[in-house]
Amino acid sequence: MNNRIYKVFLQLLILTGTALMLASCNGNEDSFPQVASPPPFDYANGEELRSGMHQLAFALLRLDADLSSEDDENPSYQQSVVDNLDKIERIVEGIQNRDLNSKHPFLVENMDKFKADVSRAKWNAQRKTPNYYMAGRISGACVSCHQENS
Repeated sequence: MNNRIYKVFLQLLILTGTALMLASCNGNEDSFPQVASPPPFDYANGEELRSGMHQLAFALLRLDADLSSEDDENPSYQQSVVDNLDKIERIVEGIQNRDLNSKHPFLVENMDKFKADVSRAKWNAQRKTPNYYMAGRISGACVSCHQENS
């Protein structure tokens, strides 16, 4: 019998202690300082990235259309190719300026090479005797990257 009283007393003591602990915690959220705050989530906005990629795709289509023209003796042809390459370079810089390290590691690795290729293509296209070989490679670069990383 004594053992039974001890068990009941212990259960009452545990129940009372639990009730007191819950009562002291209720409504005191503001009195305790937050020890750990969640990390900031400043990831690249998916819509912004898609928008940049869409702009890049459109500029690459325009470059491809220019390169498909057979009027490469015309000075406006050369300027149009250079303008398209310049626009592609600016779009790539905009995409690179976003924090892509955590969500798009293949972009980080491949964009530097792509940007260097665009600069080389632009330099070749601006020469007195233009060479459009690299510009042609640029216009097909998105296909190879997307096939490799899909």
